[in-house]
Amino acid sequence: MDHCKTCRKPLIIDIDPEENDELDVASRSETIPPTRSITVPDDVGLNYAYNLTICPNCAQDISSHTAASLEQIICSINNEGGLQHEVDILPLLKEESYLKAFPEERKSRAFLEFCAEGDIGAILDLVNGDSDVSDDEYGGEEEMQVGETNGQEGILTRIDPLRYQDPTNNMTSGLHVAISNNQEETVWLLLLLASTLEPNMFPPDVQQAAETLGAKREDQRNMVDIRTLRNSDGRTGNDLAAEIGGVWNNWIEKQRLRP
Repeated sequence: MDHCKTCRKPLIIDIDPEENDELDVASRSETIPPTRSITVPDDVGLNYAYNLTICPNCAQDISSHTAASLEQIICSINNEGGLQHEVDILPLLKEESYLKAFPEERKSRAFLEFCAEGDIGAILDLVNGDSDVSDDEYGGEEEMQVGETNGQEGILTRIDPLRYQDPTNNMTSGLHVAISNNQEETVWLLLLLASTLEPNMFPPDVQQAAETLGAKREDQRNMVDIRTLRNSDGRTGNDLAAEIGGVWNNWIEKQRLRP
């Protein structure tokens, strides 16, 4: 069981066994009434993490800092993947904390992960609403956000994963993420689905693959071209590709990423 490095008390948490399927069956007790909570070590999963860097017992900061002065929380994790030592869980805690505050963004953030991995099938399933992942995992109701529509503030508008920008990661979009990870096929797909790049700019094999996968371009009039999206540094996908070079040199030369 993990202990706080300051007060040395065990890190535990009370949970409801009836509401947490991730709890190990061995941790359940037939003698405990279903209406009562039970106490377990806080290593059964990051879903039960305490308030980021603060110990729940002594309220002291349990974080440390790297040589570059970056905050971290180094600990051992024991979950379904086995026991792992010296793991910095702070990025995961921040992610989970953000998603608890904004559960409606789960699907869009999953979209960014698919772009990074180059998972074309998952991207299309998510965009087309055919994903096998349950709605509960992605926040339940259809994703909505407060935006500005027709000049009126406070209107609820649908969150578009294709044009979503991550406020916790430099306002990166799916295009930024795909370019950063050298996912050319993913970039082709994103340009097909969310840009005004002329059809004759798409190679025949890309068009054939898109047709096979059922990827269809909707009318892009009055839609934001993802090539115009800028991250917090003011850089577009084209700017990022020019900086990375390599596989993107040909893209820059042919101005495919320039709106």
